[in-house]
Amino acid sequence: MTATVTEQAVEWRKLSPKMLAVHPVQEVVRLLPVLIGVLFLGRESDGPTWSLIGLGLAVGFGLVRWFTTTYQVTPGHVRVRRGLVRKRVLSVPRDRVRSVDLTSHILQRVLGLSRVVIGTGRSDKHDEGVTLDALSTAEAARLREELLHQRVVATEPATDREETPLAALDPRWIKFGPFTLGGLAAVGFVAGIFGKVSSEVDLDPQKFGPLRVVVDEFTSMPLPLAIAASAVVSAVVIGLLSTIGYVVTFWNYRLTRHREGTLHVSRGLITSRSTTIEERRLRGVEVSESLLLRMVKGGRLLAITTGLRVGRGAEHGGSLLLPPAPLGEVHRVAGEVYSDGASVTCELTRHTPAARRRRHMRAYTFAALVTGALLVLHAIAGFPDWAWQVALLLFPIGFALAEDRFRNLGHALHGRSFVVRQGSLVRRRHVLDTDGIIGVTVRESLFQRRSGLATLTVTTAAGKQHCDALDVSSDEAVALADHAVPGLLTPFLAE
Repeated sequence: MTATVTEQAVEWRKLSPKMLAVHPVQEVVRLLPVLIGVLFLGRESDGPTWSLIGLGLAVGFGLVRWFTTTYQVTPGHVRVRRGLVRKRVLSVPRDRVRSVDLTSHILQRVLGLSRVVIGTGRSDKHDEGVTLDALSTAEAARLREELLHQRVVATEPATDREETPLAALDPRWIKFGPFTLGGLAAVGFVAGIFGKVSSEVDLDPQKFGPLRVVVDEFTSMPLPLAIAASAVVSAVVIGLLSTIGYVVTFWNYRLTRHREGTLHVSRGLITSRSTTIEERRLRGVEVSESLLLRMVKGGRLLAITTGLRVGRGAEHGGSLLLPPAPLGEVHRVAGEVYSDGASVTCELTRHTPAARRRRHMRAYTFAALVTGALLVLHAIAGFPDWAWQVALLLFPIGFALAEDRFRNLGHALHGRSFVVRQGSLVRRRHVLDTDGIIGVTVRESLFQRRSGLATLTVTTAAGKQHCDALDVSSDEAVALADHAVPGLLTPFLAE
Protein backbone atom coordinates (compact mmCIF):
# COMPACT_ATOMS: atom_id res chain seq x y z
CA MET A 1 0.00 0.00 0.00
CA THR A 2 2.85 2.37 0.84
CA ALA A 3 4.51 1.81 -2.53
CA THR A 4 1.20 2.45 -4.31
CA VAL A 5 0.64 5.70 -2.42
CA THR A 6 4.21 6.79 -3.17
CA GLU A 7 3.79 6.18 -6.91
CA GLN A 8 0.49 8.02 -6.96
CA ALA A 9 2.15 10.99 -5.24
CA VAL A 10 4.71 11.41 -8.05
CA GLU A 11 3.70 14.34 -10.20
CA TRP A 12 2.88 14.12 -13.89
CA ARG A 13 5.25 16.21 -15.96
CA LYS A 14 4.76 17.79 -19.37
CA LEU A 15 7.08 17.79 -22.33
CA SER A 16 9.20 20.84 -22.96
CA PRO A 17 7.06 23.87 -23.94
CA LYS A 18 9.54 24.50 -26.75
CA MET A 19 7.85 21.64 -28.56
CA LEU A 20 5.01 24.06 -29.31
CA ALA A 21 7.33 25.33 -32.03
CA VAL A 22 8.14 21.80 -33.27
CA HIS A 23 5.00 19.64 -33.12
CA PRO A 24 2.97 21.80 -35.53
CA VAL A 25 5.85 21.80 -38.02
CA GLN A 26 6.13 18.01 -37.76
CA GLU A 27 2.41 17.61 -38.47
CA VAL A 28 2.64 19.91 -41.49
CA VAL A 29 5.59 17.94 -42.87
CA ARG A 30 3.75 14.66 -42.27
CA LEU A 31 0.70 15.91 -44.19
CA LEU A 32 2.68 17.79 -46.85
CA PRO A 33 1.99 15.28 -49.70
CA VAL A 34 -1.75 15.47 -48.98
CA LEU A 35 -1.70 19.27 -48.86
CA ILE A 36 0.19 19.48 -52.16
CA GLY A 37 -2.24 17.05 -53.75
CA VAL A 38 -5.25 19.09 -52.61
CA LEU A 39 -3.64 22.31 -53.82
CA PHE A 40 -2.77 21.07 -57.32
CA LEU A 41 -5.47 18.50 -57.95
CA GLY A 42 -8.41 20.37 -56.46
CA ARG A 43 -10.52 22.72 -58.48
CA GLU A 44 -8.96 26.12 -59.07
CA SER A 45 -11.56 27.87 -56.93
CA ASP A 46 -11.41 25.67 -53.83
CA GLY A 47 -7.92 24.12 -53.95
CA PRO A 48 -6.15 26.86 -51.91
CA THR A 49 -9.06 27.03 -49.45
CA TRP A 50 -8.96 23.32 -48.65
CA SER A 51 -5.16 23.47 -48.41
CA LEU A 52 -5.40 26.25 -45.81
CA ILE A 53 -7.99 24.27 -43.87
CA GLY A 54 -5.73 21.22 -43.94
CA LEU A 55 -2.79 23.35 -42.81
CA GLY A 56 -4.82 24.69 -39.90
CA LEU A 57 -5.85 21.18 -38.87
CA ALA A 58 -2.23 20.01 -39.01
CA VAL A 59 -1.12 22.86 -36.74
CA GLY A 60 -4.05 22.18 -34.41
CA PHE A 61 -3.15 18.50 -34.12
CA GLY A 62 0.42 19.46 -33.25
CA LEU A 63 -0.74 21.78 -30.46
CA VAL A 64 -3.22 19.25 -29.07
CA ARG A 65 -0.46 16.64 -29.03
CA TRP A 66 1.61 18.76 -26.66
CA PHE A 67 -1.22 19.88 -24.38
CA THR A 68 -2.53 16.32 -23.88
CA THR A 69 0.80 14.51 -23.32
CA THR A 70 2.24 14.06 -19.83
CA TYR A 71 4.66 11.55 -18.34
CA GLN A 72 5.50 10.18 -14.92
CA VAL A 73 8.63 8.45 -13.62
CA THR A 74 8.01 6.53 -10.40
CA PRO A 75 10.26 4.13 -8.48
CA GLY A 76 8.56 1.22 -10.26
CA HIS A 77 7.20 2.47 -13.59
CA VAL A 78 7.51 4.89 -16.49
CA ARG A 79 4.12 6.09 -17.68
CA VAL A 80 3.02 8.26 -20.60
CA ARG A 81 -0.52 9.64 -20.76
CA ARG A 82 -1.87 11.13 -23.97
CA GLY A 83 -5.12 11.73 -25.84
CA LEU A 84 -7.90 14.34 -25.84
CA VAL A 85 -11.12 12.41 -26.51
CA ARG A 86 -9.68 8.96 -25.87
CA LYS A 87 -7.24 8.94 -22.98
CA ARG A 88 -4.44 6.36 -23.13
CA VAL A 89 -1.85 5.52 -20.51
CA LEU A 90 1.21 3.48 -21.50
CA SER A 91 3.08 2.00 -18.56
CA VAL A 92 6.45 0.18 -18.58
CA PRO A 93 8.01 -1.36 -15.46
CA ARG A 94 11.42 0.15 -14.80
CA ASP A 95 13.03 -3.26 -14.34
CA ARG A 96 12.17 -3.99 -18.00
CA VAL A 97 13.87 -0.87 -19.38
CA ARG A 98 16.80 -2.04 -21.51
CA SER A 99 17.73 1.02 -23.57
CA VAL A 100 17.24 4.77 -23.61
CA ASP A 101 18.12 6.39 -26.94
CA LEU A 102 18.33 10.14 -27.51
CA THR A 103 17.81 11.66 -30.96
CA SER A 104 17.55 15.26 -32.12
CA HIS A 105 16.70 16.42 -35.61
CA ILE A 106 17.92 19.81 -36.75
CA LEU A 107 14.97 21.86 -35.45
CA GLN A 108 15.13 20.15 -32.06
CA ARG A 109 18.87 20.76 -31.85
CA VAL A 110 18.36 24.47 -32.50
CA LEU A 111 15.87 24.60 -29.61
CA GLY A 112 17.97 22.41 -27.28
CA LEU A 113 15.59 19.43 -27.33
CA SER A 114 15.99 15.66 -27.54
CA ARG A 115 13.58 12.86 -28.38
CA VAL A 116 13.75 10.06 -25.82
CA VAL A 117 12.96 6.47 -26.84
CA ILE A 118 12.72 4.08 -23.89
CA GLY A 119 12.96 0.48 -25.14
CA THR A 120 12.24 -2.81 -23.43
CA GLY A 121 14.58 -4.89 -25.60
CA ARG A 122 12.03 -6.29 -28.00
CA SER A 123 12.06 -5.83 -31.79
CA ASP A 124 10.98 -2.56 -33.41
CA LYS A 125 7.72 -4.09 -34.58
CA HIS A 126 6.65 -5.25 -31.14
CA ASP A 127 8.54 -2.87 -28.87
CA GLU A 128 6.55 -2.03 -25.73
CA GLY A 129 8.70 1.00 -24.98
CA VAL A 130 7.61 4.61 -24.76
CA THR A 131 8.58 7.75 -26.63
CA LEU A 132 8.88 11.24 -25.18
CA ASP A 133 9.03 13.78 -28.00
CA ALA A 134 10.63 15.84 -26.65
CA LEU A 135 12.46 16.98 -23.51
CA SER A 136 15.19 19.51 -22.96
CA THR A 137 18.60 18.03 -23.71
CA ALA A 138 19.69 18.25 -20.06
CA GLU A 139 16.47 16.61 -18.80
CA ALA A 140 16.75 13.86 -21.41
CA ALA A 141 20.34 13.08 -20.34
CA ARG A 142 19.32 13.06 -16.67
CA LEU A 143 16.39 10.75 -17.40
CA ARG A 144 18.65 8.33 -19.26
CA GLU A 145 21.05 8.14 -16.34
CA GLU A 146 18.18 7.64 -13.91
CA LEU A 147 16.56 4.82 -15.87
CA LEU A 148 19.70 2.94 -16.91
CA HIS A 149 21.66 3.23 -13.68
CA GLN A 150 18.77 3.48 -11.22
CA ARG A 151 20.08 6.74 -9.84
CA VAL A 152 19.64 10.44 -10.55
CA VAL A 153 22.62 12.50 -11.61
CA ALA A 154 21.07 15.92 -11.15
CA THR A 155 24.11 17.97 -10.25
CA GLU A 156 26.81 16.29 -12.35
CA PRO A 157 26.85 17.29 -16.04
CA ALA A 158 26.96 14.36 -18.46
CA THR A 159 30.15 15.69 -20.06
CA ASP A 160 31.99 15.62 -16.71
CA ARG A 161 31.64 11.91 -16.09
CA GLU A 162 34.73 9.75 -16.39
CA GLU A 163 34.93 8.36 -19.89
CA THR A 164 37.51 6.57 -21.99
CA PRO A 165 37.53 7.36 -25.72
CA LEU A 166 37.61 4.19 -27.81
CA ALA A 167 37.05 5.49 -31.34
CA ALA A 168 36.15 8.68 -33.21
CA LEU A 169 35.40 9.48 -36.84
CA ASP A 170 38.49 9.91 -38.98
CA PRO A 171 37.72 12.11 -42.03
CA ARG A 172 39.70 9.62 -44.14
CA TRP A 173 36.92 7.07 -43.50
CA ILE A 174 34.61 9.07 -45.76
CA LYS A 175 36.27 7.32 -48.71
CA PHE A 176 34.29 4.22 -47.69
CA GLY A 177 31.01 6.10 -48.21
CA PRO A 178 30.60 5.32 -51.95
CA PHE A 179 31.01 1.59 -51.18
CA THR A 180 28.07 1.44 -48.75
CA LEU A 181 25.45 1.86 -51.52
CA GLY A 182 23.34 3.95 -49.17
CA GLY A 183 22.56 6.27 -52.09
CA LEU A 184 20.76 3.46 -53.94
CA ALA A 185 17.77 3.76 -51.62
CA ALA A 186 17.79 7.55 -52.02
CA VAL A 187 17.73 7.26 -55.82
CA GLY A 188 14.83 4.81 -55.67
CA PHE A 189 12.90 7.02 -53.26
CA VAL A 190 13.38 10.19 -55.31
CA ALA A 191 12.50 8.38 -58.55
CA GLY A 192 9.34 6.97 -56.98
CA ILE A 193 8.21 10.35 -55.65
CA PHE A 194 8.98 12.07 -58.96
CA GLY A 195 7.08 9.42 -60.91
CA LYS A 196 4.08 9.64 -58.58
CA VAL A 197 3.92 13.44 -58.72
CA SER A 198 4.39 13.45 -62.50
CA SER A 199 1.53 10.98 -62.87
CA GLU A 200 -0.81 12.84 -60.52
CA VAL A 201 -0.34 16.31 -62.05
CA ASP A 202 0.02 15.01 -65.63
CA LEU A 203 3.57 16.33 -65.90
CA ASP A 204 5.61 15.42 -68.99
CA PRO A 205 9.32 15.41 -68.01
CA GLN A 206 10.37 15.83 -71.66
CA LYS A 207 8.83 19.31 -71.71
CA PHE A 208 11.82 20.52 -69.72
CA GLY A 209 14.61 21.56 -72.07
CA PRO A 210 17.70 20.15 -70.30
CA LEU A 211 15.98 16.87 -69.55
CA ARG A 212 14.75 16.56 -73.13
CA VAL A 213 18.28 17.10 -74.43
CA VAL A 214 19.60 14.31 -72.15
CA VAL A 215 16.84 11.91 -73.22
CA ASP A 216 17.42 12.65 -76.90
CA GLU A 217 21.14 12.14 -76.46
CA PHE A 218 20.66 8.73 -74.86
CA THR A 219 18.06 7.56 -77.40
CA SER A 220 20.39 8.45 -80.29
CA MET A 221 23.21 6.26 -78.92
CA PRO A 222 23.72 2.62 -79.91
CA LEU A 223 22.20 0.30 -77.30
CA PRO A 224 25.51 -1.00 -75.84
CA LEU A 225 26.89 2.52 -75.52
CA ALA A 226 23.64 3.77 -73.93
CA ILE A 227 23.75 0.94 -71.39
CA ALA A 228 27.40 1.67 -70.55
CA ALA A 229 26.74 5.41 -70.22
CA SER A 230 23.72 4.77 -67.99
CA ALA A 231 25.80 2.48 -65.79
CA VAL A 232 28.54 5.10 -65.40
CA VAL A 233 26.09 7.90 -64.61
CA SER A 234 24.23 5.69 -62.13
CA ALA A 235 27.47 4.69 -60.41
CA VAL A 236 28.54 8.34 -60.07
CA VAL A 237 25.15 9.48 -58.74
CA ILE A 238 24.80 6.57 -56.31
CA GLY A 239 28.41 7.01 -55.12
CA LEU A 240 27.90 10.73 -54.53
CA LEU A 241 24.63 10.22 -52.65
CA SER A 242 26.17 7.39 -50.62
CA THR A 243 29.05 9.65 -49.60
CA ILE A 244 26.65 12.41 -48.57
CA GLY A 245 24.60 9.87 -46.62
CA TYR A 246 27.73 8.62 -44.85
CA VAL A 247 28.67 12.14 -43.75
CA VAL A 248 25.13 13.00 -42.63
CA THR A 249 24.72 9.75 -40.69
CA PHE A 250 28.13 9.31 -39.07
CA TRP A 251 29.56 12.81 -38.67
CA ASN A 252 30.62 13.53 -35.06
CA TYR A 253 30.75 9.78 -34.39
CA ARG A 254 32.31 8.89 -31.03
CA LEU A 255 32.52 5.64 -29.06
CA THR A 256 33.36 5.98 -25.38
CA ARG A 257 33.40 3.77 -22.28
CA HIS A 258 31.96 5.24 -19.10
CA ARG A 259 32.76 4.36 -15.52
CA GLU A 260 29.25 3.00 -14.92
CA GLY A 261 30.14 0.08 -17.19
CA THR A 262 28.47 1.38 -20.33
CA LEU A 263 29.45 2.10 -23.91
CA HIS A 264 28.13 5.31 -25.45
CA VAL A 265 27.80 5.74 -29.22
CA SER A 266 26.94 9.21 -30.53
CA ARG A 267 26.75 10.35 -34.16
CA GLY A 268 24.87 12.46 -36.65
CA LEU A 269 25.25 15.73 -38.55
CA ILE A 270 21.67 16.89 -39.08
CA THR A 271 19.95 14.44 -36.73
CA SER A 272 22.10 13.50 -33.73
CA ARG A 273 21.70 10.17 -32.01
CA SER A 274 23.10 8.82 -28.76
CA THR A 275 22.88 5.14 -27.82
CA THR A 276 23.92 3.51 -24.56
CA ILE A 277 24.99 -0.16 -24.35
CA GLU A 278 25.52 -1.79 -20.95
CA GLU A 279 28.66 -3.91 -21.15
CA ARG A 280 27.20 -6.55 -18.84
CA ARG A 281 24.57 -7.19 -21.54
CA LEU A 282 27.14 -7.50 -24.34
CA ARG A 283 27.20 -11.09 -25.60
CA GLY A 284 29.51 -10.69 -28.59
CA VAL A 285 30.30 -8.69 -31.71
CA GLU A 286 29.64 -8.97 -35.44
CA VAL A 287 32.04 -7.92 -38.18
CA SER A 288 30.09 -7.12 -41.34
CA GLU A 289 31.80 -6.74 -44.73
CA SER A 290 29.75 -6.09 -47.84
CA LEU A 291 31.25 -7.16 -51.16
CA LEU A 292 32.15 -3.57 -52.09
CA LEU A 293 33.65 -2.84 -48.67
CA ARG A 294 35.76 -5.98 -48.93
CA MET A 295 37.19 -4.64 -52.20
CA VAL A 296 38.60 -1.62 -50.32
CA LYS A 297 39.43 -3.60 -47.12
CA GLY A 298 36.69 -2.04 -45.05
CA GLY A 299 33.98 -3.26 -42.71
CA ARG A 300 31.71 -2.27 -39.88
CA LEU A 301 31.29 -3.49 -36.30
CA LEU A 302 28.03 -4.28 -34.55
CA ALA A 303 27.21 -5.32 -31.00
CA ILE A 304 25.46 -8.58 -30.19
CA THR A 305 23.70 -7.48 -27.03
CA THR A 306 20.45 -7.77 -25.18
CA GLY A 307 18.23 -4.75 -24.78
CA LEU A 308 18.66 -3.10 -28.20
CA ARG A 309 15.94 -3.05 -30.82
CA VAL A 310 16.59 -4.95 -34.04
CA GLY A 311 14.72 -5.29 -37.30
CA ARG A 312 15.42 -2.03 -39.13
CA GLY A 313 19.06 -2.33 -39.69
CA ALA A 314 22.09 -1.51 -37.60
CA GLU A 315 21.89 2.22 -38.12
CA HIS A 316 18.27 2.32 -36.90
CA GLY A 317 18.38 -0.52 -34.43
CA GLY A 318 21.18 1.03 -32.37
CA SER A 319 23.62 -1.93 -32.40
CA LEU A 320 26.25 -0.18 -34.55
CA LEU A 321 29.57 0.20 -32.75
CA LEU A 322 31.74 1.37 -35.66
CA PRO A 323 30.64 2.76 -39.05
CA PRO A 324 32.33 1.60 -42.29
CA ALA A 325 36.04 1.96 -41.57
CA PRO A 326 39.36 0.22 -42.30
CA LEU A 327 39.25 -3.44 -41.33
CA GLY A 328 42.23 -3.00 -39.03
CA GLU A 329 40.31 -0.35 -37.08
CA VAL A 330 37.30 -2.66 -36.90
CA HIS A 331 39.46 -5.40 -35.36
CA ARG A 332 41.05 -2.94 -32.91
CA VAL A 333 37.71 -1.61 -31.66
CA ALA A 334 36.34 -5.15 -31.39
CA GLY A 335 39.25 -5.99 -29.12
CA GLU A 336 38.49 -2.92 -26.99
CA VAL A 337 34.82 -3.69 -26.40
CA TYR A 338 34.84 -7.50 -26.33
CA SER A 339 36.77 -9.50 -23.74
CA ASP A 340 38.14 -12.06 -26.25
CA GLY A 341 39.27 -9.71 -29.00
CA ALA A 342 41.61 -12.31 -30.51
CA SER A 343 38.61 -14.40 -31.59
CA VAL A 344 37.73 -11.69 -34.13
CA THR A 345 40.84 -12.56 -36.17
CA CYS A 346 41.43 -16.20 -35.21
CA GLU A 347 41.80 -18.93 -37.84
CA LEU A 348 38.58 -20.75 -38.76
CA THR A 349 37.95 -24.38 -39.58
CA ARG A 350 37.16 -24.79 -43.27
CA HIS A 351 34.10 -26.77 -44.32
CA THR A 352 34.13 -30.00 -46.31
CA PRO A 353 33.99 -30.27 -50.14
CA ALA A 354 30.36 -31.39 -49.77
CA ALA A 355 29.50 -27.84 -48.68
CA ARG A 356 31.16 -26.50 -51.83
CA ARG A 357 29.11 -28.86 -54.03
CA ARG A 358 25.87 -27.68 -52.41
CA ARG A 359 26.67 -24.06 -53.23
CA HIS A 360 27.59 -24.83 -56.83
CA MET A 361 24.48 -26.97 -57.27
CA ARG A 362 22.23 -24.15 -56.04
CA ALA A 363 23.90 -21.60 -58.32
CA TYR A 364 23.71 -23.79 -61.44
CA THR A 365 20.11 -24.81 -60.72
CA PHE A 366 19.03 -21.18 -60.52
CA ALA A 367 20.90 -20.29 -63.72
CA ALA A 368 19.41 -23.28 -65.56
CA LEU A 369 15.85 -22.45 -64.45
CA VAL A 370 16.13 -18.81 -65.58
CA THR A 371 17.76 -19.70 -68.91
CA GLY A 372 15.26 -22.51 -69.55
CA ALA A 373 12.30 -20.24 -68.78
CA LEU A 374 13.56 -17.62 -71.24
CA LEU A 375 14.11 -20.30 -73.90
CA VAL A 376 10.53 -21.51 -73.46
CA LEU A 377 9.22 -17.95 -73.68
CA HIS A 378 11.33 -17.44 -76.81
CA ALA A 379 9.77 -20.50 -78.44
CA ILE A 380 6.20 -19.82 -77.29
CA ALA A 381 5.85 -16.05 -76.96
CA GLY A 382 8.60 -14.86 -79.31
CA PHE A 383 10.92 -13.43 -76.67
CA PRO A 384 14.14 -12.06 -78.27
CA ASP A 385 17.20 -14.30 -78.56
CA TRP A 386 19.40 -11.97 -76.56
CA ALA A 387 17.31 -12.55 -73.40
CA TRP A 388 18.29 -16.21 -72.94
CA GLN A 389 21.78 -15.54 -74.30
CA VAL A 390 22.36 -12.91 -71.62
CA ALA A 391 20.98 -15.35 -69.03
CA LEU A 392 23.89 -17.69 -69.86
CA LEU A 393 26.10 -15.24 -67.93
CA LEU A 394 24.41 -16.53 -64.79
CA PHE A 395 26.52 -19.69 -65.00
CA PRO A 396 29.98 -18.03 -64.63
CA ILE A 397 28.54 -15.49 -62.16
CA GLY A 398 27.03 -18.34 -60.16
CA PHE A 399 30.35 -20.19 -60.20
CA ALA A 400 32.17 -17.14 -58.79
CA LEU A 401 29.55 -16.53 -56.09
CA ALA A 402 29.47 -20.21 -55.11
CA GLU A 403 33.26 -20.28 -54.72
CA ASP A 404 33.22 -17.08 -52.70
CA ARG A 405 30.44 -18.34 -50.44
CA PHE A 406 32.35 -21.55 -49.80
CA ARG A 407 35.63 -19.76 -49.05
CA ASN A 408 33.82 -17.55 -46.54
CA LEU A 409 32.36 -20.48 -44.61
CA GLY A 410 34.13 -21.18 -41.34
CA HIS A 411 33.69 -21.84 -37.64
CA ALA A 412 35.80 -22.11 -34.51
CA LEU A 413 35.75 -22.35 -30.74
CA HIS A 414 38.29 -19.84 -29.44
CA GLY A 415 38.54 -19.73 -25.67
CA ARG A 416 35.01 -18.97 -24.49
CA SER A 417 33.89 -17.67 -27.89
CA PHE A 418 31.83 -19.43 -30.54
CA VAL A 419 32.81 -18.03 -33.95
CA VAL A 420 30.99 -18.51 -37.27
CA ARG A 421 31.44 -16.81 -40.64
CA GLN A 422 29.30 -16.95 -43.77
CA GLY A 423 28.00 -14.86 -46.67
CA SER A 424 29.23 -13.48 -49.97
CA LEU A 425 27.43 -10.28 -50.93
CA VAL A 426 27.64 -9.48 -47.22
CA ARG A 427 30.18 -11.53 -45.27
CA ARG A 428 29.45 -11.68 -41.56
CA ARG A 429 31.61 -12.99 -38.76
CA HIS A 430 29.70 -13.58 -35.51
CA VAL A 431 31.69 -13.87 -32.31
CA LEU A 432 29.44 -15.02 -29.47
CA ASP A 433 30.35 -15.59 -25.82
CA THR A 434 29.43 -19.18 -24.95
CA ASP A 435 27.97 -17.92 -21.66
CA GLY A 436 25.31 -16.21 -23.77
CA ILE A 437 24.22 -19.44 -25.50
CA ILE A 438 20.90 -20.68 -24.14
CA GLY A 439 20.18 -23.46 -26.63
CA VAL A 440 21.45 -25.35 -29.66
CA THR A 441 19.71 -26.92 -32.64
CA VAL A 442 21.17 -29.36 -35.17
CA ARG A 443 19.09 -29.49 -38.36
CA GLU A 444 19.49 -31.76 -41.38
CA SER A 445 17.46 -31.32 -44.53
CA LEU A 446 16.93 -34.20 -46.96
CA PHE A 447 19.74 -33.01 -49.22
CA GLN A 448 22.04 -32.30 -46.27
CA ARG A 449 21.59 -35.85 -44.96
CA ARG A 450 22.59 -37.24 -48.37
CA SER A 451 25.80 -35.18 -48.15
CA GLY A 452 26.49 -35.88 -44.47
CA LEU A 453 26.00 -32.21 -43.51
CA ALA A 454 23.99 -30.33 -40.92
CA THR A 455 23.27 -26.75 -39.83
CA LEU A 456 24.17 -25.91 -36.24
CA THR A 457 22.10 -23.06 -34.76
CA VAL A 458 23.04 -21.61 -31.38
CA THR A 459 20.34 -19.58 -29.66
CA THR A 460 20.96 -16.47 -27.59
CA ALA A 461 18.84 -13.73 -26.09
CA ALA A 462 20.93 -11.05 -27.80
CA GLY A 463 20.89 -9.47 -31.25
CA LYS A 464 19.02 -11.54 -33.85
CA GLN A 465 18.79 -14.30 -31.21
CA HIS A 466 20.63 -16.98 -33.18
CA CYS A 467 23.84 -17.75 -35.06
CA ASP A 468 24.08 -20.42 -37.75
CA ALA A 469 27.03 -22.59 -38.75
CA LEU A 470 25.93 -23.72 -42.21
CA ASP A 471 26.71 -27.09 -43.75
CA VAL A 472 29.02 -28.47 -41.07
CA SER A 473 29.65 -32.22 -41.15
CA SER A 474 27.03 -33.94 -38.98
CA ASP A 475 29.48 -35.41 -36.48
CA GLU A 476 31.37 -32.14 -36.18
CA ALA A 477 28.15 -30.18 -35.60
CA VAL A 478 27.26 -32.33 -32.60
CA ALA A 479 30.81 -32.22 -31.20
CA LEU A 480 30.97 -28.45 -31.69
CA ALA A 481 27.68 -27.94 -29.85
CA ASP A 482 28.81 -30.20 -27.00
CA HIS A 483 32.08 -28.28 -26.61
CA ALA A 484 30.41 -24.87 -26.84
CA VAL A 485 27.91 -25.66 -24.07
CA PRO A 486 29.32 -28.60 -22.07
CA GLY A 487 26.67 -30.89 -20.69
CA LEU A 488 23.76 -29.47 -22.68
CA LEU A 489 23.64 -32.37 -25.12
CA THR A 490 24.81 -35.07 -22.71
CA PRO A 491 21.31 -36.59 -22.17
CA PHE A 492 20.95 -36.95 -25.95
CA LEU A 493 24.45 -38.34 -26.55
CA ALA A 494 24.45 -40.93 -23.79
CA GLU A 495 23.87 -44.48 -24.95
